[in-house]
Amino acid sequence: MEQHAHYQCDVLVIGSGAAGLTLALQLAAQTRVIVLSKGPLTEGSTYYAQGGIAAVFDENDSIESHIEDTLIAGAGLCEPAAVEFTTRHAKQSLQWLIELGVGFDRVADEQGQPRFHLTQEGGHSHRRILHAADATGKAVQTTLVDEVKKHPNIQVVERVNAIDLITDKHIGGSSGRCYGAYIWNRVTEQVETIAAKFVALATGGASKVYQYTSNPDIASGDGIAMAWRAGCRVANMEFNQFHPTCLFHPNAQTFLLTEALRGEGAVLKRPDGSRFMPDFHEAAELAPRDVVARAIDYEMKRLGADCMHLDISHKPAAFIREHFPNIYEKCLSLGIDITQQPMPVVPAAHYTCGGVKTDLNARTDIHNLYAIGEVAYTGLHGANRMASNSLLECLVFARSAAQDISARVNQMELLTQLPAWDESKVSDSDEEVIIQHNWHELRLFMWDYVGIVRTNKRLERALRRIELLQQEIHEYYSHCKVSNNLLELRNLVTVAELIVRCAMARHESRGLHYNLDYPELLPNAQPTVLTPPQQPSR
Repeated sequence: MEQHAHYQCDVLVIGSGAAGLTLALQLAAQTRVIVLSKGPLTEGSTYYAQGGIAAVFDENDSIESHIEDTLIAGAGLCEPAAVEFTTRHAKQSLQWLIELGVGFDRVADEQGQPRFHLTQEGGHSHRRILHAADATGKAVQTTLVDEVKKHPNIQVVERVNAIDLITDKHIGGSSGRCYGAYIWNRVTEQVETIAAKFVALATGGASKVYQYTSNPDIASGDGIAMAWRAGCRVANMEFNQFHPTCLFHPNAQTFLLTEALRGEGAVLKRPDGSRFMPDFHEAAELAPRDVVARAIDYEMKRLGADCMHLDISHKPAAFIREHFPNIYEKCLSLGIDITQQPMPVVPAAHYTCGGVKTDLNARTDIHNLYAIGEVAYTGLHGANRMASNSLLECLVFARSAAQDISARVNQMELLTQLPAWDESKVSDSDEEVIIQHNWHELRLFMWDYVGIVRTNKRLERALRRIELLQQEIHEYYSHCKVSNNLLELRNLVTVAELIVRCAMARHESRGLHYNLDYPELLPNAQPTVLTPPQQPSR
């Protein structure tokens, strides 16, 4: 049965973080854009990003140095063309944000003239991080949201889940393109259709697949799973970055302690007050994140400790309060005065370095389907993301995708008659507890078996449990009405399988992937690329 789509647009953007909103704003002058947001517009990883955005603004710095630092952090797996493309477009992407009104911190130079305050983070050889205190993401997101809300050509639809992309397999076509998406409206609890000439996935990462994560609840790998089901290749899913320093406190809800703390002199200590990072790397606290996360994990396991400690109390109190006001206030509300005492820290899943395979225009394997931001694998990050390259990637590739779409949008026809969603054979669930149980089980065994340190046996155990969960979830999905928890669990278990299959395919330890059975590097670094099987539509 065909029906007119509930919504129609030129470009459908699924996701409302830095990548999605930048794309919408870049396109809105000449196209009708719909932006889907799973929660409120401000909810998402961008909003919580503390650190900053990397770009060359200092005359003593160079693009070549930014390229070199990124390649080193990526442990031999970055795509050089993607690194060069991103770094060369960094400054103009930042200038666009500055013109929009994002208030990056400034200081006076020797002549008393204002210039940007640049900070340094792990892996960077120069100060090149533009930031807005310790809440850069919030400043970027709120500015983008304000601009989007003002634009007459952008329609925002909040509190919806994208279920699946509408492709040839739904309409019986053979052009290999995307025509829109099925979405679940969480307010009306109905499935609706959106017809679009172009669709862009900007859904963020998949760190919610782990028990401990710095990400908001919505980071459930939806775009990666949808693209995989639609027929897109994914790559490098074994490289999940664990942020070394999340605040360890029962009421903190994995509050992130920015890398910039260590950039400004904070040191990591054991419970007895002794430093340990000099034992692991010559750069000590400024070592790449994977090294720092593994060192903390190692010391916690060796000592049977619940956490390690991050200490910046040797710096002047006024300096700490000025540079890290949000962290200072948050810790103080939990009874920790960071000007006087160290912060208890543990690693937490933070950033998905792999994702949907794209080119430099953010195109995927399916015509008219794009992927931008953390959902995508562009080749920029390789085996380990360097700090503050992530928001940069969102901006650069959103702008690149916008140019590509703009050049083609007028030649593309909009297919408005789309197959209706079939709910004829489903009923309401009376066993919501099954979803909750499977959700907790998945996140716990992924943390234990596919976490910071892996073994072949742990990966095999994880895969067996994933296959059992997939059977249960498929059965449940086939017979019950969709819900937010069911859709997220379905996507998370898909992403978990992709992570494990990528990890099993890599017979070495490199960057963020550390396998005790393959501790050495292979001489030739290659990305792990998975190609989906042909899958029947629902």
